[in-house]
Amino acid sequence: MRIAYSPCPNDTFVFHAWSHGLVPGAPAVDVTFADIDITNGLAEFTAAGSREAGERDGAGTDTGSGSDPRLGPLLDHDILKVSYAVLPWILDAYALLPCGGALGRGCGPLVLTAAPGRAADLRGKRVAVPSERSTAYLLFRLWAAAEVPDGVGEIVVLPFHEIMPAVRDGAVDAGLVIHEARFTYRDYGLHCLADMGEHWENTTGLPIPLGAIVAKRSLGDRRLRELADAVRTSVRMAWDDPEASRPYVLEHAQEMDPAVADQHIGLYVNEFTADLGEAGYAAVRGLLTRAAAEGLVPPLGPHALAFPGA
Repeated sequence: MRIAYSPCPNDTFVFHAWSHGLVPGAPAVDVTFADIDITNGLAEFTAAGSREAGERDGAGTDTGSGSDPRLGPLLDHDILKVSYAVLPWILDAYALLPCGGALGRGCGPLVLTAAPGRAADLRGKRVAVPSERSTAYLLFRLWAAAEVPDGVGEIVVLPFHEIMPAVRDGAVDAGLVIHEARFTYRDYGLHCLADMGEHWENTTGLPIPLGAIVAKRSLGDRRLRELADAVRTSVRMAWDDPEASRPYVLEHAQEMDPAVADQHIGLYVNEFTADLGEAGYAAVRGLLTRAAAEGLVPPLGPHALAFPGA
C-alpha cells in the first residue's frame, strides 16, 4: 500500500509503527512525505478523474498529472492525509477513515501579523494561507465573514513553513498558520491577531476538525476496514511506547526543537486520533454543513461521511 502524509510530528508519531512494519498483520506501506496542499490537490484531481471516467462509461481513469506537475509521482497512492475541508470534493472516490487524523480542542489555526492589531485591519490586505482547500482556510473564511465584513484582499498560498518568515519580512500582511507555529510564532517577533479554533469552539461548542485520513474506495470495504484497524493499532502502539517513535519523529521534524515536537504531538494526537466517535463526526459534519450554507463548499450527502461496513 502506498501512503502519503506530512513530516509533521503528529503524523510521524501516529504512523511510525505501521510504516516500520511493527503492526501485526497490517499490509506493508511505502511512505511519501508531502505537504497538505499537495495531498489535497492530489485527492481532488483523482476524484475528478474518477468522475470523468464514470461519465465515459468505464473508459478508464485519467492518470495524467493535470495542471500541477507536483502531483504526478503521487497519483497511485492508496491512502492520504488531507484536510477535512477538501472532503466534499473527494468523498465519491475516497472513504474517510474513522481514525488517524487531527481533531481536538485548543489546537486551531492562528492569524499572525507583524504588529498587534484588530480583525478589521485585514480589510483589503494580503494574507498567506497553507492551502485554499485546507481546513485552516475554511475556518478562516468563516471567521472573516463574521469579523472582516468588507473582506480581506489577496490570498497567497505558501507552504506552511514559509508563512511566518513571509509575515516577518513584510512579503504579506498576515499569515494563517497551523501545527507547531502555535508554539513558535513569537520567535519570529509575530503577534496573534485571532485564533480560528477559539472562534470555532466558542460559536459551536464542537472540537476543531483539521486533518483527515482517507483511502480509495476502490480498495473495497474489507481492505478499508483492515486499513482502519492498522491505523488504530499504530496509534496505540505509539502511545504505549512513545520513545520508540522519537528518532523517526525528529528525523522528519524539519529541525524542530524536541520540546516543540512533544508539544505538537500532545496537542494533535488525542482520543479523536484513535477514533472520531460521535463528537468527532459531529464536528466534521458541523464544519462542512456550515461551510456549505455559506456557499464555500458543495453540500454533503446524508451518508457521505459513513465508513464502509461500519
